[in-house]
Order: sequence, then structure tokens, then C-alpha cells
Amino acid sequence: MNYTSYGLVNTQKMFSDALGNGYAVPAFNFYNMETLMAIMTAAQECRSPVILAVSESALKYMGSRMLMGMISGLGLDGKTPIALHLDHGGSVDACRAAVDLGFSSVMIDASKLSIDENIDITRTVVEYAHAHHVSVEAELGILAGIEDENTSSTYGNYTNPDDVVRFVHATGVDSLAIAIGTSHGAYKRKSDDEKLRFDILELIAEKLPSFPLVLHGASSVPGKLVDIINTYGGDMHGARGIAPDQLRMATSMNICKINVDSDSRLAFTAAMRSYLTQHPDVFDPRKYLGLARDMITQNCIDEIRTIMNSENRY
Repeated sequence: MNYTSYGLVNTQKMFSDALGNGYAVPAFNFYNMETLMAIMTAAQECRSPVILAVSESALKYMGSRMLMGMISGLGLDGKTPIALHLDHGGSVDACRAAVDLGFSSVMIDASKLSIDENIDITRTVVEYAHAHHVSVEAELGILAGIEDENTSSTYGNYTNPDDVVRFVHATGVDSLAIAIGTSHGAYKRKSDDEKLRFDILELIAEKLPSFPLVLHGASSVPGKLVDIINTYGGDMHGARGIAPDQLRMATSMNICKINVDSDSRLAFTAAMRSYLTQHPDVFDPRKYLGLARDMITQNCIDEIRTIMNSENRY
């Protein structure tokens, strides 16, 4: 089914507006009804465009019919900037299936292959997706860290600025995820002194002026959430994300989409651990799931306002 039937939009106008006005569109991952509700509540309260991101494993977890049933239940009208995005599609078939299902944006991640293989695979996805007016994101460079089945690597490679023009022109891709020091998971940096490679971002932005660039693995990993988890029996000592001031700087240099997954997981886990520890007699899931939903909502609002600068953009 075409995504317009669900009231979704692709990312073309979103990114154009973000680039022109110096902000980033948040791409928040979700995995169930509570996480979807949290993201939508935050986006509506802030009047922020939002990309609802779904990994292949999250799609498998929810099931395609349940997922699209929840999207249908949002009652979107196609006038608000909300996209449904396949995050880190691992194959041409996965991207095609997402397009056919009703996704308005897909990412093909062939970054671990040679650049020639990456170009060939990405071009194939672009040809199919563009025939359905679906946006396509690809990736150059490799992010280290583990967050999902398709986002697992023990090493990372920075994006080579000399490759980006050739890649974009050869594939016709709509946006490009680059590697400048972010990583997947909750353990992104060993110390607070580690900085993103803005020199690489600057070179890429110069070579691709006005082209949408994307940051993956860019959760800020709020210390207050980590502290709650550790206080109530968790063990996430040493978890450290990307500093908000660095993310804000990136939005002034062609980064118009920032992916957030770990922060929502942390908010969910913090709420669950604290509530169940403090209320050992409670066995009504609505109590603690509702609190988890609300904590994700507040974290999304905070990041929309303090990192993305995407509030009141429609």
C-alpha cells in the first residue's frame, strides 16, 4: 500500500526546510505501542516534524500488520511532516518490502561492502523506491558499536570525503549517513574529551552543499537516566553519549537528521526499574508501561528543544 494512504510524507520537504533553517529532523526509533505514542505525543506538543524509525528487528518484533495497524491508528492527514522510515535496511529485498508495506523512507546500509558494491546496491534500491516516490538514505563509513541486528560492528571507519560526490551522483540517493565519530549503543565515548570529527563534516559539506547529511549513533545518553538505572539495580556504569553542544554544532553543517534510539531505551528502562522497585506490589502493566511512555515523551521533548531545534517548524 502506498504511504500516502496512511497520511505519511517522504523526507524531501522535511530535509529542504531543515537545511534552509538550521535544524535537524529527529528520527526516533520505536518498537511497540508505548514508544510510538511517546514519540507522537512529543512531536505534536512541540509541533516538530518527526521520522518514525523502525529497524528490521523491530519490524520483526511488532509484525508488519500490527505495525501498519498502529500507523493507521494515528489518523494522519498527510499535512503534518511525519515519515515512516526503515532504519538500516540490510538488503535490497528488505527495502523493497518496506516500500510495498507503506514506508515513506528507507535506508539501505551496504556500508561494510566496497564502495563499488555499495553504489550498485544503493542504486538498485533508489530505482525501486523512487518509482514509488519513497526517499532513500544510504551510508558511507562504518559506525562502531552494537544496537541492533543490523547495527553491529567491532570497528569503525570515518567517511572519506573524497568518496561522497561520486557516491551521491552515482546512486541518486536522497540523503547520506556519514561516520564522524558517533557510534551505536550506550557506550559511545570513553571520555568526555572525545570530539566529533567536524573537519571531516566540513569537507563533506563543502563538497555537497545543500545536500542532506545524517548522523546515526547520535544519542546523548542523558546522565540522569543512567543514574536512575544504576540506582535501581542496573549496571550501566561508563555509559556516555554525544555531547548536546556537538550535536547542535552539527546541525549548522548540513546535518539535517539525527537518529536517536539508545536514549529512548534508557528512558523506558529507567522508568520500569524505578517504578517496580518502589512499588513491588503492583502487577498492572499499565502503571509501569504508562510511566515508561511518559518518560520517553519527556526525553523526546527535551531533545527536540535542546538538540534538534525543530520545535514549531510546522
